[in-house]
Amino acid sequence: MTSRRQMLKSAVLGGGASVVAATALGSLGAEAACGATAPQAEPGAPDPDFAEGRIRSIKDNVLLVMGSNLVFHNIRVVDGTSLWKLGPVGFDQAKPGDGLYARGVRMPDGVLAAESVWLNIVNIKGHVQNITSEKIHLDHNGKEVLCHVVPGRSVAIHSDSPPSTDLSLLRVGQHVQILGAWRPDTNEVDIATVFSPH
Repeated sequence: MTSRRQMLKSAVLGGGASVVAATALGSLGAEAACGATAPQAEPGAPDPDFAEGRIRSIKDNVLLVMGSNLVFHNIRVVDGTSLWKLGPVGFDQAKPGDGLYARGVRMPDGVLAAESVWLNIVNIKGHVQNITSEKIHLDHNGKEVLCHVVPGRSVAIHSDSPPSTDLSLLRVGQHVQILGAWRPDTNEVDIATVFSPH
């Protein structure tokens, strides 16, 4: 059986022919990004099939990204690439200034053909300082992060309960974990999921 990686590589080498939709190949959601760095590299060596950084420019279907280590990456987005920005999005939602994590297949020319790209994803833990129907003020390691509730998108998972759009069970002082999308160059985040232990 052909793997997703083999299909992606053959599509890129074949000149960008259409590939099976990302969802049919097991598109990765936001929660998967937290464990998205399953390296195949030698211990201590950078994973060649992973890149992170901020988008400097976009040309055609290639993102020019400067990594936090000041190394540039060219990341090609193809028909089978799964993109996330608070939820599944199209390529037109990628903007210069966005932070990203990308996983894919490193091509012979050094370009990373992306299987999955997570734009502005954050996964932070902290204590609720204040809460309204529209915002959660989170104390994250002594710094305030303003977390915005996005109607129709933000959900809370309390203990082992199924996801709910009702965030009213959250309390001031409670320890939570928030998965969401950072608003670049701010201390603000749009909430995808709030996890609370009870």
